[in-house]
Amino acid sequence: MDGTATHRTVIVVGSGPTGLLLAGDLAAAGVAVTLVEKRPRGIGNLSRAFGVHARTLEQLDARGLADELLATGDTITGLRLFRRLSLDLSTLPSRFPFLLITPQYEVERLLERRAREAGVEFAYESEVVGLRQDEEGVDLDVRGADGTVVTRRAAYVVGADGHRSAVREAIGLDFPGSSVIRSLVLADVRLTEEPEGVLTVDGRGDAFAMIASFGDGWYRIMGWNRRNEVPDDTPLALDEVRDITRRALGTDYGMHEARWLSRFHSDERQAPHYRVGRVFLAGDAAHIHSPAGGQGMNTGLQDAANLSWKLAMAVRGRASEGLLDSYETERHPVGRSVLRSSGGLVRLARTRNPLLRAARDLTSAFVTTAPPVQRKALGRITGIGYAYPAPRGAHRLTGTRVPDVALRGGRLHEALRGGRFVLITPGTYEGPAVREARLTVERWAGDRRTTVLVRPDGYVAWAAEDASAIEEAVSRHLG
Repeated sequence: MDGTATHRTVIVVGSGPTGLLLAGDLAAAGVAVTLVEKRPRGIGNLSRAFGVHARTLEQLDARGLADELLATGDTITGLRLFRRLSLDLSTLPSRFPFLLITPQYEVERLLERRAREAGVEFAYESEVVGLRQDEEGVDLDVRGADGTVVTRRAAYVVGADGHRSAVREAIGLDFPGSSVIRSLVLADVRLTEEPEGVLTVDGRGDAFAMIASFGDGWYRIMGWNRRNEVPDDTPLALDEVRDITRRALGTDYGMHEARWLSRFHSDERQAPHYRVGRVFLAGDAAHIHSPAGGQGMNTGLQDAANLSWKLAMAVRGRASEGLLDSYETERHPVGRSVLRSSGGLVRLARTRNPLLRAARDLTSAFVTTAPPVQRKALGRITGIGYAYPAPRGAHRLTGTRVPDVALRGGRLHEALRGGRFVLITPGTYEGPAVREARLTVERWAGDRRTTVLVRPDGYVAWAAEDASAIEEAVSRHLG
């Protein structure tokens, strides 16, 4: 591969939701992308994730995929994290004021189709066995199904290859943390009695269980019994799953005919850095945490949305080192926050101390009945409450998420589907960036006077109460 081709190329390792979204974004932006995956081609139905939160749906809407994904599942507007703590999702300031219950493989199916249509090259049964980088690019050693090792070179490499990331190990990053829950059980079963809702979650005494519907007669069960925490390789029988479900929910709903049984443990870990030179980490390769709140897949997809447009600009030579560094600056604190919130929920649910249980019940009642506290909790769990750091002296909107606001030409999420920055103004603007087709210009549907430059991931890059500095801001942010 010649040097010119190298500088137009990105290799993404891992074809889970994070890798698929990232690769699809890059290819749609005209970047040559290879997606390297250790597994054979095919999307399995044994995924752990089942919930798609509002911010993720907003990102998918900005790619024209949200409505199709909504058709694959059911939505719920109430999220109960444990018995006395429930959150009202219907109050979310979003086009998607709910949690979509759909299996992860439906998300992967849509993202894989989009990636293929955009021109991503898929390399299945390909395992990363070595990595070297220099000032010009990255050499990735990949072993194929026949045992042959081939070296691929690219301008940048992204490790989205899960918690056992070969990319993370190759660049020498630790993955510090510890186990939060030992011996979680997973099972896909049939039920004689249908649960009342599409998602059933509860815990009693020493047990916790969740039931989610696939929509085809099969149900996913997840649960644990703190009195029976055993190694992952301990055989799991359906009787144990029934017992946990009865303890936690009061019934096993006539559970029978398991097509899959698995036992695993849940860790809290985060890489100290998300970038080392020309190599980046995203999704579970960068952070893993407990399943409480259903934030894992969602956080990874939002990592990808943050990184993809920055890499696309870097490949075109339009990004400063500061822009690439901003990926870690913006997403590492979010990952840390998710670890803390999901881990805190698990610890509150598992506590045996009577005083801590009483404190938990008081906290739950306060969160449930105090609107400001509930809004903050909802913002963290659903992802819509996060904002990114803004430079000193910047407009108060800088770094904040922009809702799907109404524009004269439609909705913001529709305007973002071109993968460009979107300039929203109260008047007209025709600058050189428009002629270069690198900027979409829209006008407010109402009489708002603020001028806002929206990044491709839907956050404010720049804002002002007058239009005098538009040209300077557009030139600075678009490269």
